[in-house]
Amino acid sequence: MTGSNVAGTARNSDEVRVDALVVGAGFGGLYMIHRLREAGFSVQGIDRAGDVGGTWYWNRYPGARCDIPSLMYCYSWSEELQREWRWSEKYATQPEILAYAEFVADRFDLRRSYQFDTVVTAATFDEASGDWRVETDRGQIFRARWLVMATGCLSVPRGADLPGSDRFRGLSLVTGEWPHEPVDFKGKRVAVIGTGSSAIQSIPLIAKDAEKVLVFQRTPNFSLPALNCPLTDEEVQMFREAFPAYRQALLSGDPGIELPPADWEPTDDELQQLVQLLWNGGGLVSTVQIPNLTRSERINDAASDFVRGKIREIVKDPVLADKLTPRGFPIATKRACVDTDYYETYNRDNVDLIDLNETPIIEITETGVKTSAGVHEADIIVYALGFDAMTGALTRIDIRGRGGERLRDRWKAGPGTYLGMAINGFPNMFTVTGPGSPSVLMNVITAAEHHVDFIFEALSRARAEGVMLIEARPDAQDDWVAHCNAEAEKTLFPRAASWYMGANVPGKPRVFLPYVGEGYKKRIDREAAEGYPGFVRENAVTDEPASLEQVAKAS
Repeated sequence: MTGSNVAGTARNSDEVRVDALVVGAGFGGLYMIHRLREAGFSVQGIDRAGDVGGTWYWNRYPGARCDIPSLMYCYSWSEELQREWRWSEKYATQPEILAYAEFVADRFDLRRSYQFDTVVTAATFDEASGDWRVETDRGQIFRARWLVMATGCLSVPRGADLPGSDRFRGLSLVTGEWPHEPVDFKGKRVAVIGTGSSAIQSIPLIAKDAEKVLVFQRTPNFSLPALNCPLTDEEVQMFREAFPAYRQALLSGDPGIELPPADWEPTDDELQQLVQLLWNGGGLVSTVQIPNLTRSERINDAASDFVRGKIREIVKDPVLADKLTPRGFPIATKRACVDTDYYETYNRDNVDLIDLNETPIIEITETGVKTSAGVHEADIIVYALGFDAMTGALTRIDIRGRGGERLRDRWKAGPGTYLGMAINGFPNMFTVTGPGSPSVLMNVITAAEHHVDFIFEALSRARAEGVMLIEARPDAQDDWVAHCNAEAEKTLFPRAASWYMGANVPGKPRVFLPYVGEGYKKRIDREAAEGYPGFVRENAVTDEPASLEQVAKAS
């Protein structure tokens, strides 16, 4: 490895050699670049966006915000950042979150290690050299010993993929790839297809300007009130004073907030008090403050009924309230949404709900959306269909491991990883917040920090010990996948057709994608402390390609 932190030497005139190549300029990728560069690795970052920010570079739709408090939705690794950056609201908007990412990039001069407006099209493991050969849409070739895929959990949106969508003569918008310039909804008839988080956040603001809003709903969602407000100086100062203890808790694998004991079985009266937390403006934090919400039917039923009652209180038309009331899945088994005036918006005269269970979409026409009841005319169609979550950003790249095996083929029946960070058969490649890790079930920035720290330590120790190859053991990976599935079956999550299960993408295997067990951070800390027993670590790469059997028997 070189001692520089800029692009290294070329193997030939067409290839650029670096120690590590990082794909992604979101919060995971930025931190990975920073850690590797500070330790003297030569590193190259690549992102298809025009600048840093990851999903927040693309998701510019009206109302886009984080769904956990801003004071927590930020890096914990730098006390300087905590002192120098001040959030303005309890739940930051997309522009403010993007500004934070840009601030971090400026503060640590991270952009000089990135190439933007570049798509990684292929990555192939060279078994003879132990390098990854990475190709881009610019015709470039990079070679790297270590490949880190910090591509994000929610970075590949489902686009305008309904029959006839290419025929629509109006303006088509996808929430996950929103234009950078403002969209004028004044006097327009707007069709919004989908009622997930991006729709729930955007519909109230669109309705304020549009002549008419038609919401096409297949499955109503549980949404909790943000009760957003400016942060006071006192609140910010209190958090800064508590920050050292908060960071230590995160490093220890604790949540950093006070939670009731997991084995607490509340009485009926206590339970009725607990579910009130869902309406206190705590967002997703409130869902973890109710013990065993996604494990106990009794507790979940009480919480679900509480929110259903709130919907009936807010929406004046009882028929419409009934259609907006979620049934058939427990609350929080689909990611709960956090909103500002979502249910209140249906009391407006210019907002209508089309129930797709009664009148399903047939196709998109030149002038609007055709259901079994007829054509609904529209000037603008907003597609809010969610993401190919957790795996889509990896499988759309032609990633090939040992023997030329494609990752997308390996994962046809569902993804398999070790600890959500490594994949047997794909040596020297790591995933940040990959499937099989808590990622989207916790503060995803904190989850990314945990992974980056683990990967960084693994690569630093490899350099110090002369290790040239790191690969998940097949038995360790099989055991981890079985453990992930077993932990999921202990919960209510499999009862929902959610994007956690891949259910929102046609043809995607129904597998619970995150890890929902306890003690994950302590588990990966133990893996490092014990010398990476779940990995093969080799000090040389032979000229002959190693078979999978040889890898399984190594060390």
